[in-house]
Amino acid sequence: MPMPNLMLLYVEDPPASARFYEALFEQPPAAVYPTYAAFESAQGWHLGLWSSKARDFVSGGSGHRAEIAFLVPGDEQVLALYERWHALGVAIEQPPHHAVFGLTFVALDPDGHRIRVCTPDG
Repeated sequence: MPMPNLMLLYVEDPPASARFYEALFEQPPAAVYPTYAAFESAQGWHLGLWSSKARDFVSGGSGHRAEIAFLVPGDEQVLALYERWHALGVAIEQPPHHAVFGLTFVALDPDGHRIRVCTPDG
C-alpha cells in the first residue's frame, strides 16, 4: 500500500521559506524556484513549499489544522532544539512543556505553520 511521503505547505515566499527551513534542517533545499521549493530527507520524506500566489495554485478545502513534527529520542534533544531555534530567532508559540505524550514545544514558520518537537509516543 502506498504511504504518504510528501507534505506541502502553502507559503507567501518559497525562497524565503526555504532559507528558514534550511536553517532548521541544517541542509540545503533540493530545489528552489520563485513559486516552489523542496526538501528531501535520507528517509524518503519530502517537504514542498508552494506559493499560494502561483499561477497554477488553486485554493480550496478547509484543512488548515496541521503540524510538522520532529520526533527526537529524548527530552535533552527537545530542549537542545528549543535552545537552538530560539537562538536563531524562530517564533515560539508554545515553550517547552509536558503534554500527555511527554516534553514538547511548538515553533512557527514565517507563514504561521506549526512545527512541533517531541519524543515518540510510548
